[in-house]
Amino acid sequence: MDVNKNSYTFSFAAVMVVVVAALLSVAAISLKPFQSRNILLEKKQNILSSVGINIDREEADIQYPIFVKEELVLNYKGEEIDGVAFDVDLQKELKKDIKLQSLPLFISEVDGKKQYIIPLRGKGLWGPIWGFISLEDDLNKVFGAVFDHKSETPGLGAEINQAFFEDPFSGKSIFDGEELKSIKVIKGGAGEDNMYGVDGISGGTITSDGVSDMLLERLTMYLPYFNKVKPNNEVNSVFSAMDSVVMVNDSIIN
Repeated sequence: MDVNKNSYTFSFAAVMVVVVAALLSVAAISLKPFQSRNILLEKKQNILSSVGINIDREEADIQYPIFVKEELVLNYKGEEIDGVAFDVDLQKELKKDIKLQSLPLFISEVDGKKQYIIPLRGKGLWGPIWGFISLEDDLNKVFGAVFDHKSETPGLGAEINQAFFEDPFSGKSIFDGEELKSIKVIKGGAGEDNMYGVDGISGGTITSDGVSDMLLERLTMYLPYFNKVKPNNEVNSVFSAMDSVVMVNDSIIN
């Protein structure tokens, strides 16, 4: 074969493309089970981190059933429905009508006290943000929170997954009497006496607003369940609050 001909060059290039594509496909297929396992372990790790159990990813599989005692899937009325909470994909659920969404809920027990863990997903500046917020057994005071992102700006919005941003959520309240206040990330600082706000991230205003919107939208969805667990709450206030979800839900990343 004359290696100086153009036909040889094109044939060689075509063969190399096929070979490289085949090798990449084999590698992707081979690595997929490991990638899936890492995603599963990271999710367990984040759920545990929201209740103060900070462990390595590999330990999460062992520690998860020790602390997470119950998993529920709820509908928009706060009723338990069939399903596996851990397998609910919020990215897909947020594309659905509110009345068709499945709401995962995790119930843990740490040091003899119960926590309710709510998965979160919202919209940052450049892409999706997500996390978990845990509430104490009064379903008002925040026990802990963790957040993460896909592509926020390093040094700015990307800082939502740092302890200095997450830790101040602990001890905050989401209700003012019967009214859901949620927690707002406040530009310029929330002040020590603000039970419904935390300090925003300097230069990360849009991502901070995304966290605020995400918390309000997700917590509002769980109001009917909160009302069932807390019978002293006003039932009517729960369902009137559901109207606000429609507006907030439009801003959530799908």
